[in-house]
Amino acid sequence: MAKALLGHVGGPDPRMVSEMRRLQQRIRDLEAELTRLQAQNAELAGNRDEEFTRLQDREPALT
Repeated sequence: MAKALLGHVGGPDPRMVSEMRRLQQRIRDLEAELTRLQAQNAELAGNRDEEFTRLQDREPALT
């Protein structure tokens, strides 16, 4: 009866399994891109902080 309620007669639907694998791969790809972008953002933020510190160390302009 449970199989009839869920619509499964002969095991998992191959299309559903294929779609699930595709979505899992997409998730892995997005997670990898997120990690890459976070590392790039951290590097850029570090460069910005170094530049800001360097600019603060300069003598003020004459007014």
